[in-house]
Amino acid sequence: MAPRILFILTSCGKDLKGGQTGWYLPELSHPYSVFDAAGCSIDFGSLQGPNPPVDQGSVEAFKDDASFLDNKTVKFKLETCQKLLDVNLDDYDVIYYVGGHGPVIDLPEDAVNIKLASEFYRSGKITSAVCHGPAALVGATDAEGKSIFAGKKFTGFSNAEEEKGGTVSKIPFLLEDKIQGLGGTYEKASELWGPHVVVSGNLYTGQNPASAKPLAEEILKSFN
Repeated sequence: MAPRILFILTSCGKDLKGGQTGWYLPELSHPYSVFDAAGCSIDFGSLQGPNPPVDQGSVEAFKDDASFLDNKTVKFKLETCQKLLDVNLDDYDVIYYVGGHGPVIDLPEDAVNIKLASEFYRSGKITSAVCHGPAALVGATDAEGKSIFAGKKFTGFSNAEEEKGGTVSKIPFLLEDKIQGLGGTYEKASELWGPHVVVSGNLYTGQNPASAKPLAEEILKSFN
């Protein structure tokens, strides 16, 4: 039976410098296509519910994915996006945090998100995130109250990629540094922007936009 997926999106539309931000288009569109083709049940969730903001810069950078936003089913799912407070975790086999600078700002310290991520992880089900998405999991803890990253390998947007993009000042912390400080062991691709996926127990992470599709494919493998 195909897994039931909950994509979790940011509700934050402004970065720390006041620039427009949100969730990153290919980090939703690419894995969505993979899961949809496999017959998965797909829902969206965010802190504030309907119409979570897309990062307009990602729409410009990935013009081939712009048609995703015009898909009637996708538009309906975005318009009816659940508030995380209303999510029933029993309805899902996988949660998938989409990146973008938004989730580094609104999700890491939010009590509702921390509770949801912790409970889902403790259930043993796949807890996944791509690019900046792992930032949303920095408050999540295991059954012993330790960070879910402690003693685990992980990946996510690298310091070098953030610095190359000139975006360090737009977010409250660098993901690579933050999670290493929680006891995680960081891994990355041999080159900037290269795809890289890490599986450590039921924690699945992808490094950057190029990693979104292979991360989804890796998740599906566990259900075959």
